[in-house]
Amino acid sequence: MVDLARHSRHVLLPQVGIEGQTRLAKAKVLCVGAGGLGCPVIQYLAAAGIGHITIVDDDMIDISNLQRQILHRTADIGTPKAESAARFITELDPNISVAYFVERVNETNASRLFEGHDVIIDGTDNIPTRYLIDNTCIELGIPWVYGSVYRFEGQVSVFNLNGGPTYSDLFPEAPPAELIPSCAEAGVLGVLPGTIGCLQATEVIKIIIKQGEPLRGKLLIFDALDTSMRTLRFGNIESEQVEEAGISADETMMKSLDASEAIQRLADGWNPYIIDVRRRDERAQNRIARSDDFCPHEEIDSVIPRIPENRDVLLYCLGGVRSSIAIAHLIQSGLDSTRLFNLEGGIAGWSAVDPDGIIYG
Repeated sequence: MVDLARHSRHVLLPQVGIEGQTRLAKAKVLCVGAGGLGCPVIQYLAAAGIGHITIVDDDMIDISNLQRQILHRTADIGTPKAESAARFITELDPNISVAYFVERVNETNASRLFEGHDVIIDGTDNIPTRYLIDNTCIELGIPWVYGSVYRFEGQVSVFNLNGGPTYSDLFPEAPPAELIPSCAEAGVLGVLPGTIGCLQATEVIKIIIKQGEPLRGKLLIFDALDTSMRTLRFGNIESEQVEEAGISADETMMKSLDASEAIQRLADGWNPYIIDVRRRDERAQNRIARSDDFCPHEEIDSVIPRIPENRDVLLYCLGGVRSSIAIAHLIQSGLDSTRLFNLEGGIAGWSAVDPDGIIYG
């Protein structure tokens, strides 16, 4: 039953109406985590009239959480985040069915917890759990909405929607832990999880009411410092990402090497011009020791005058996505595609093969 008084502003929207609001009222969603991302997601999905919300989080509220985890209050310090979030939902709308579990999602309980839900939401802060969410959602045929935050940057995507790309398609290998510091180690702008969590909630609602174009096969990247958003396509990098840059995959002849192949070729005398195309804050954390140049991928045209005419070029980022886009733009600018190589797996893959080849700080 739709509460027309409560949800009248939704019902007035032609794309929602009674039918869409009824879909929301019948929907079951599960949020893994009730922290920085989980709080705004839970808040807005409850306000939107989602019929059932499950919260899974084993953490207790700490005073340092209150800077960004907006459902919790000073009086809640020391209590479970899942319990606090569930209490908020009930106080906001007692018609919503709520379940909460003060436990960590793991290989033993993931299928049991996820089963029966329409959408899973990633409110975590660690990569192994995301791979577990991905594998479990693939197994159960459930779409999930990914979100992550790091200092001033956030990311959002939708995985496993209608057989679409998965988290493993975007990130085939987990980067070493030392390459991805936590919020406690690196810090995070307090409002950033709110921005990203609201985008995640928007994607969930779009999926449930079957309106708009969800971020299926797309990675949205938000930069709070310059208030910019850009969307990268993924799934088949050579056909989708390159075509988005304005040229066909057949024309690029884009070449890729994984870390093992690149390191072996270097040992055999190959001398490419190696360019790091990550963000400046990533570069400040670590880099491949043999790097020759640095240029964020969205500014890649500025590096062209510095590229030697008599050397191949090897580009890398964290996992290989941004470097492939940079190569597409270099080819579009007239560089010989046969000289350009993408480091598949990026610096994460290199670190796994040659950890001594990474410089930190």
